[in-house]
Amino acid sequence: MRQLQGMDSSFVALESPNSPMHIGSVLIYNPATAPEGFVRFKDILGFIESRMQLSRTMRQRLVRVPFDLDYPYWIEDPNFDLEYHVRHVALPKPGDWRQLCIQAARIHARPLDLDRPPWEFTVVEGLDNVRGYPKGCFAFVTKVHHAAIDGMSGIDLMEALHTITPSTAPPNQPDNWKPEKIPSAVELLGKSYVNTLLNPLKQAQVAAQAVPGIAKAIRGLVTRDFKLTTDLVPPRTRFNRSISPHRVVEGRTFPLADMKAIRALLPEAKVNDVALAVVGGALNKYLTAKGDLPKTTMTAMAPISVRSGEEKGDMGNQVAAMIAPLGSHLSDPKERLEYVYRQTSNSKAMTNALGARTMTEVSKVNPLLYMALGAQLFSRVSLAHRLAMPFNTVVTNVPGPPIHIYSSGARLESMALSLICLTDGLGLAHVVQSYVDEAYISFTACRDIMPDPEFYSQCLQDSFDDMLAAAKALEAGATKAPASKPAAKKPTARKPAAKKPAVKKPAAKAKPPAKRAPRPATKRTTSKGPKESA
Repeated sequence: MRQLQGMDSSFVALESPNSPMHIGSVLIYNPATAPEGFVRFKDILGFIESRMQLSRTMRQRLVRVPFDLDYPYWIEDPNFDLEYHVRHVALPKPGDWRQLCIQAARIHARPLDLDRPPWEFTVVEGLDNVRGYPKGCFAFVTKVHHAAIDGMSGIDLMEALHTITPSTAPPNQPDNWKPEKIPSAVELLGKSYVNTLLNPLKQAQVAAQAVPGIAKAIRGLVTRDFKLTTDLVPPRTRFNRSISPHRVVEGRTFPLADMKAIRALLPEAKVNDVALAVVGGALNKYLTAKGDLPKTTMTAMAPISVRSGEEKGDMGNQVAAMIAPLGSHLSDPKERLEYVYRQTSNSKAMTNALGARTMTEVSKVNPLLYMALGAQLFSRVSLAHRLAMPFNTVVTNVPGPPIHIYSSGARLESMALSLICLTDGLGLAHVVQSYVDEAYISFTACRDIMPDPEFYSQCLQDSFDDMLAAAKALEAGATKAPASKPAAKKPTARKPAAKKPAVKKPAAKAKPPAKRAPRPATKRTTSKGPKESA
């Protein structure tokens, strides 16, 4: 039995019918690489069952302390049933992309049963007209509670359920998994009493660890290593209000090479800066069309992984957060990328000064009871309508495998969509994902807040196209510049000769006072002075 940490527990506390706290993805597979060229549902069940020992997440369930007086515990589920967690559906004809998105949104909107291991995989067949993939492809729509994984530990779950070749043999080590007895309420209350006594000591320890980071942050402000700016204060938008239980999901796929090519607008920018600027441009287009664009920049919460190498296979969340202004108020692609780069550099400096790891440790000593009560109050009183949120949306970046991987022998063709949880006050969230040579920007939104996800998806595409066109135009101008420089210098060399007749013209009109000719010359030299100094 292992206790959850503070951040993991916060996702349990925030769980509500309108805000299920799970994340997931839509993965598209081509069975042509599998034996006999197709995959049965029983093949998928057998494949997953043979590899469950590689993931701690799959057979562990939550046990909550009565009245949420302490953090929940993970135990090995004595009633584990694989066929409950792996489901099977099919799209009706024609089986297109829009139908897949609707099915994924419906699956994602349903809360998980937290009395069982908190994950579900739904195999979706009938993808006969999805983005040009060959007929016979199928998809996984995955759901895993955020208390169990973050983006990086989710990659480890992906590794457990995939192989690097179509015909990799099952693990040869024995499966030593053993179920555990569900603890009684008395036992859980006894443990919570001990933890309550020890919690003040843990809080004092975390506070002591935070002192150097606070001192470093103050010093950074004094020395102007970073600065506090009003650009970090988000405007109020249509996305920042109470949400419904309904969801929409959509997204776009881009060549990873094109995503990197946009950096020509600003070579020092990272791919993550490009993704933030693309999202900022899409929000600019979407809200401009709605007549609802804020005059100041919208901001995003960008999670930062603080997971060490030793914690690679651990369950739970090891993340801190950074506030990233998106430049949504700027329509020019180059200006927006430059703005995003400056602001994210400033935010990274602030986060590094405070210590991202320390920020994560602080969350581990917050009493769950207060978090649960606060979450319920926030939802029931509709405080999201009244209080300003610290950010407008989420943009999280999760790197995927750089090579093709396989499940049940079928090749993973696309990590088409990443699904993310929403809360009151946060009605839109984005995930940036990569796989082999493709990059994906997908989003999850409340259906009542964004009833037209196809339009926002097109805004993402248009924003990306604008930035790529600007980068190519800049590169084309840079390549032509050396050839045009000599031609540009010749006219500038002739300019003084062209100016001489202009100086003589007044002298020609007034030939008798020829000695006054220098005066206009002195006026011209003095008028050039400010231009040269500027």
